[in-house]
Amino acid sequence: MSNFPSRPTHVLRRLFVACAMFGLAASAHAAGTLETVKQNSNIRIGYANETPFAFTETDGRVTGESPEIAKAIFEKMGIKKVDGVLTEWGSLIPGLRAGRFDVIAAGMYITPARCKQVLFTDPQYQLPDALLTAKGNPKNLHSYEDIAKNPEVKLAIMAGTVNLAYARDSGVKDAQILQVPDTTAQLQAVRAGRADAAVGTQLTMKSLAAKGGEKVEAVMAFKDDPSHIGYGALAFRPEDKDLRDAVNAELKKWLGSEEHLKAVAPFGFDKSNVTGKTAAELCAQ
Repeated sequence: MSNFPSRPTHVLRRLFVACAMFGLAASAHAAGTLETVKQNSNIRIGYANETPFAFTETDGRVTGESPEIAKAIFEKMGIKKVDGVLTEWGSLIPGLRAGRFDVIAAGMYITPARCKQVLFTDPQYQLPDALLTAKGNPKNLHSYEDIAKNPEVKLAIMAGTVNLAYARDSGVKDAQILQVPDTTAQLQAVRAGRADAAVGTQLTMKSLAAKGGEKVEAVMAFKDDPSHIGYGALAFRPEDKDLRDAVNAELKKWLGSEEHLKAVAPFGFDKSNVTGKTAAELCAQ
């Protein structure tokens, strides 16, 4: 007779189910994200509301330069269903790494710091920055240095963006910086007078100025370091190199084509935004 107590049948059943689930999870992990999304014909994209890069339409549809590129590329790969997962900008990389979605499609800039956390495709656009100010630019702001030399000036920056580092590197003090979750909050801060200016890409600031009406304007004559030109790309988990490489291969054939330019034209992009830079070059800077 055994000296071990017998286990009830329901306990054994639970152990069997748990082992089976573990085996399925291990199998899915072994298959890799590329194989899984192709088998399911479904992929999840993480995005933040930042017009024109990625945003939710009033009918709930996810669109913008980056989601439309992602949809086109994944369709070429045989992946028909693309689900959007909305999150705040500062949570995009943590959300990707935690598995909430499979790719960041938000026009995210390639930076050396981000390259340590995610794998980027080669960039799909290049773009300089601009300011949003009250109508007439009453504080005469045309650079980070203009903001830094007037301690009374407040600058609205979207949390988690490269502009925070650019402003600090240019001498803007933290007491002058108003960090906000999205571009809508940037516009609201300038319109309400809580910030004298907001900073972001030229396309974003032009879009906010169009929404803001008579009270605001985009300052395109923004004197910025040429090294601050942004290069936006899709981003993947470090372990999903095969998926990133497959997407990169399709992008290389497609970027700059008539089909690509037609897809991004509604968001203000044109051939001048196409770049020959690579992620490897930008990550090594």
